[in-house]
Amino acid sequence: MLGTLTKTQIDQVLDSQVLGRIGCYADGRVFVVPITYVYDGDFIYAHSKEGMKINMMRNHPKVCFEVDVVEDMANWRSVILWGEYEELEGKLSQEKGMNVIMEKLVPLISSQSFRYYDNHSIKPKTQPKSIVFRIKITERTGRYEKQ
Repeated sequence: MLGTLTKTQIDQVLDSQVLGRIGCYADGRVFVVPITYVYDGDFIYAHSKEGMKINMMRNHPKVCFEVDVVEDMANWRSVILWGEYEELEGKLSQEKGMNVIMEKLVPLISSQSFRYYDNHSIKPKTQPKSIVFRIKITERTGRYEKQ
């Protein structure tokens, strides 16, 4: 059976996952890339080094975001969000955003992206320039298949 997810089910999918795909558009190009994220009910929080996706979102802040949970080809849930990129500026805003991210991700840390955090602390030590951002959700939808 195919169906549409309720807002509560959409929230459950977003809260249960930490890897999604963000779609950006600028200068006639579309770019879709996986990102690690945290959902807080209103925003998608993430961070990245400066590069193509950050530059594209700065130039065109409207983005699309997608997350799925796939048990098998006949049992899956998929959520799509639309929203606006907001770069968190200023030390206090960046730290607050990074704390939101780290509180959920600390138990999962094993990647190069997070190695500049010392002993799973949420306080960054010396690190490369990291852009902390969030996506303000303006629209959401979700579908599922269940057998």
